[in-house]
Formats: sequence, structure tokens, C-alpha cells
Amino acid sequence: MLVKAYGAHASDQPLESLQITRRATGAHDVQIDIAFCGICHSDLHQVRSEWEGTQYPCVPGHEIVGRVAAVGAHVQGFKPGDLVGVGCIVDSCGHCAECADGLENYCDAMVGTYNGPTADEPGWTLGGYSQKIVVHERYVLRIRHPAEQLAAVAPLLCAGITTYSPLRHWNAGPGKKVGVVGVGGLGHMGIKLAHAMGAHVVAFTTSDGKRAAARELGADEVVVSRNADDMAAHLQSFDFILNTVAAPHDLDAFLALLKRDGTMTLVGAPATPHPSPNVFNFIMKRRSLAGSMIGGIPETQEMLDFCAEHGIVADIEMVRADEINAAYERMLKGDVKYRFVIDNATLNG
Repeated sequence: MLVKAYGAHASDQPLESLQITRRATGAHDVQIDIAFCGICHSDLHQVRSEWEGTQYPCVPGHEIVGRVAAVGAHVQGFKPGDLVGVGCIVDSCGHCAECADGLENYCDAMVGTYNGPTADEPGWTLGGYSQKIVVHERYVLRIRHPAEQLAAVAPLLCAGITTYSPLRHWNAGPGKKVGVVGVGGLGHMGIKLAHAMGAHVVAFTTSDGKRAAARELGADEVVVSRNADDMAAHLQSFDFILNTVAAPHDLDAFLALLKRDGTMTLVGAPATPHPSPNVFNFIMKRRSLAGSMIGGIPETQEMLDFCAEHGIVADIEMVRADEINAAYERMLKGDVKYRFVIDNATLNG
């Protein structure tokens, strides 16, 4: 099945209109007409070979929402017309301990929605900057938000689960003081989710101009991290800090804010390493520094249901397919509030 898409033929070339092939819908497959696809910073890293192993043509996109167009003969959980989503995972081994626990995101054989190995043409997965996608039913997610919110649901498939998973794992909720470092694509979702979970939320930003925006998102307090007095006022007071910043920075400044047994989890992926933190920041208060990567399929469904129940969506700016390259440049400058989403109907021209 030939479909229109947007992708790049080389790391130094812009994304452009192209045609790709999707496999026939197998017995356990769901064919999806893609309505919208979010633009993630990972898309830019991969398409420009800033991450190793990019294969071309590269069609990015792993924040996919749309409607079921067809289902295979053995599919029982979905039917044509259903609102569905596809996130960062389209396959995994299915039999390791991680898969058995519903943590396919940590399976060593996890296949990403684009640039992952597949038997389908051309030999690697092609993502959501396209008209259609065919995915095994196990990796398709049900969307319960109203249809008019569908575009703003798209970023939940990556930005939403990337922040929801660590907040749930480290038990953010009533009685917990939770910090969210960065008020961007990931951070704005972290603030919304931690607030909805009932935690006392403190947003950290380097920009005094983001104070009002962070409060509107649900932050109870806002700290400008460049202000030493503001930071000192919160020493040893946090149960958990979610650090969403994707640029190298001083982790010690935030580790010192954790209580005894507190944890800071990193979800931002900088292109170069953070400066090494001081070991005494761990030893003296038995603190932990951790990492987290998206979430498994069951937890992603849980996140979508939680967001539907609490009326949570991403703050987005819609772009046409022919505006993707400009959106990438704006994303690099932080010129988006807070996520770009592609209107896939514009792939037609």
C-alpha cells in the first residue's frame, strides 16, 4: 500500500514529501488513518543523524493519533472508526521479563516506531509523518478523549508517558513535594500530571518570564534556578524531582534540594554529558539519581485514561507538513509553547 509521507533522504537534507509502502493488514494488525502526529525533539536528533544508526529515507514521528481504517481477522479489541494512538513502540520480543511485566520499553528487542528493524519494506520502520500506519494490535492504544481534542492528545504518546511513568513509579501524589525542572515540551506535561496526581508542584525555570505560564499549568510555586536565594529556600525539602532538561547542566544544584532518600530522575537526553555530580550529595542524605524512558504499553494506556479523566492534553501549535523544517528550527530555539503537532491531512499537498 503506497502512502504519502514526509521524511529525509540524508542527514544534511531537509524533510520533503515522498511516498512509502505500508504492509498489508495482517491477522493481528490494525491499519490506522493518521490524523495528527506530534513533533518530538527525538525526531530531529534521529533524522539529522545526531543519534547513531539513522537509515534513510527516515520518516520520523512517534506521537500518532487517528482512526482505525481496518483490522485483521483476529483483532478483537479494535474496530474501524475507533480513535486510537501509537507511541514510541511498535514491536518487542514478547517473552522476556520486561515484556511479561508490561515494560516493553525496556525490552532489549524493542522496535521503535521509526528507524527500528522490521521485515517490512524498506527494512526499517517508518513513522507517523505519513497518511497511514499498520501496527500489531498489542501496540495500539485506545483514546477516550473527545474527538475535538485529538490533535492535543498526540504529544501524550511520548511527552505524556515520559513524564507520567516516573511520577507514578516514584509515587508522586498527596503529601509529596515534587519539583519539575524545565517548562518546555516535557516539563509542561510533568507539571500538569503531578498537579493532577495531587502533589505540591514546584516548577524550576531559568527564565523569570515563565513564572506565570508555569502557574497556569498547575505549579504551586515557581523557582528561577539562577537565583541562589530562591534555590536555597528549598534545600532538603523535595521528595522527588523530575528533571526534563535536555541540555548539560549542574545536577548538584538540584540534588541538594532533595530530602533524605529523595530521588531525582532524568528524562531529558542531552547531546553531551552532564558535569559529574558530587558524590557527597548522594552519600550524606542517601539520595538517588535515576533515569526513566517512556513507558510500557499498559502504563501508556493508563496514562491516556488518566489524562482523559482529568481533562489533560498538551499545549500545542498546529503546523502543515510543508512547515515541518521551519518547526524544527523553531524547536531548536525553544520557540514553541509547548509542542508542535502536524496536521497530517496536509500531506496531500
